[in-house]
Amino acid sequence: MKKIKKLTALSLTAVMAASLAACGGGGGSSQSAEEAISNTSQTEFEIMGGQSALSPGYADNEVLNALQEETGIKITWNTMSDSLAEQVNIHIAGGELPDAFQGVGFSNYDLANYGADGTFIDLTPYINEDVMPNLTKILDEHPGIRAAITMDDGCIYGLPSAEQMGTAGIGREEDYSIFTIPQFSMINKAWLDDLGLEVPTTLDELEVCLQAFKDNDMSARYYGNDPGSTIPMSTGFDQWCWGQNIFYAGFGFTNWINDVCNDLVLQKDGKVNFVCDDDGYRAAMDYFHNWYAKGLMDIETFSQDDTQLMSKCQQGYVGVSTWWYIEELMGDYAKDYVFLPVLEGPDGTKNVTVRTGGGTSSGQLSITEACESPSNLLRFYDKWYDGETVMQLQYGPIGVFFTGQDENGVWNSITEEEAQAQFGKGAGELKSTYEVAGPKLILSHYYNDTFKMEDRAVERLTDLYDYWMPQVSDTTTYPIDCVFTAEELETIDRYKTDFQDTVAENEGLWIKNGGPTDEEWEAYKQNLSAACGMDELLTVYQEAYDRYAESMKE
Repeated sequence: MKKIKKLTALSLTAVMAASLAACGGGGGSSQSAEEAISNTSQTEFEIMGGQSALSPGYADNEVLNALQEETGIKITWNTMSDSLAEQVNIHIAGGELPDAFQGVGFSNYDLANYGADGTFIDLTPYINEDVMPNLTKILDEHPGIRAAITMDDGCIYGLPSAEQMGTAGIGREEDYSIFTIPQFSMINKAWLDDLGLEVPTTLDELEVCLQAFKDNDMSARYYGNDPGSTIPMSTGFDQWCWGQNIFYAGFGFTNWINDVCNDLVLQKDGKVNFVCDDDGYRAAMDYFHNWYAKGLMDIETFSQDDTQLMSKCQQGYVGVSTWWYIEELMGDYAKDYVFLPVLEGPDGTKNVTVRTGGGTSSGQLSITEACESPSNLLRFYDKWYDGETVMQLQYGPIGVFFTGQDENGVWNSITEEEAQAQFGKGAGELKSTYEVAGPKLILSHYYNDTFKMEDRAVERLTDLYDYWMPQVSDTTTYPIDCVFTAEELETIDRYKTDFQDTVAENEGLWIKNGGPTDEEWEAYKQNLSAACGMDELLTVYQEAYDRYAESMKE
């Protein structure tokens, strides 16, 4: 590690160099920014970062070694799975910086701070067709990725990393993330047929079905389970793929667990809103309390975990539930279930609030001011943005994890049986052994033209595209990749948890106990604004979105 001094302000004339000076310097504590851009003298680098607990380290990684040889550099790796954050903080605080940090997972707040004080250099001038042609092409074709890694000062302090798994990966024209609709609702059609009932299309019709399941004790009647074992409907409460939220679509929203902020939506007019103080939200609480009071919803909805839910479903007790796949949740009874459509509410409303996919991280590779030749190092990392290369960095080398190509040249991965026979470990463990932490960007189309997606993901994306998305009228969603200023992050940190907890607590109480009364509703809304920071949060999310939308126009 190199002991360095902090950068001082530089007087620069070239546009490229000026950008560097404004955003944390150009690399190397004793050279100008212009010199840093053209300097190719350094060919040996020190990299500090993370690795999986099963990884033997990167020194003998054949993919990384081939990339080093191809770009004419040599890397000394200092990677670890334990105490990573502690060691990184020690080295930064002590000024003992490597040339780059890889696989650390710095937050945008960290990147902005370390960029402002000169610890991390601005990478913008290096992202061009000469130094990083692969990444440059990706950012030109995906402006949302560029917006996600550009800090509010206009600089880029970390390379993008993301795993996009969407319907483009199964050859569909529109690319919807696998996370777009997290909950797929399902009903026991065998029970419906036995009772002479149709698959419901409205919430009121579903209530009739649930009541019939309960009154006729269908688990006992149809499967021979113990009398009284029937649970008409069982889900978790506000859970990721197994919550009750899909049923709220009949009241104009689906408040999924959200990577940005729970209950936050972006409207078609570009205005952000929290659904938790809307009239439709209140109406939903009244409606589903009625179901709960009638014993149509599992009494353990608010306390069970996913293992308990799965156990009930796989014993044939449950008529209606939610999950990613019917087969995984229902087990041997899966053949008796079909998806429910998105159900209309009492006034004819039907609106699924879709959500965004996994976010783009810029905290997986940052170059420090200790690096004398950023261009050389970034040419190495640009190789990571090739589809066939990143698949090997994510899963393992060709000839190990990838065993052959199909007639379209798409790589097939090793099967569980093959992995056990050849390596004495499962495919997942094999992946963890070879996986390299760092700036890996897996685009959706890679699964269609470079390497095969796992079968379960293909199944879910097919269901999403063919069955669920045709029922969605508006795909507007708040982008997970909005970049927040330090002040905005402080506001989010101050209010977000209390705000979300207050909403969830009241939602659960109202479904169980009934309400709210007019007085309780007004007091609740006043509390959200006065004590829980709802108005401040709305301002933050609106301003961040407005900047994001503007950057997408550039």
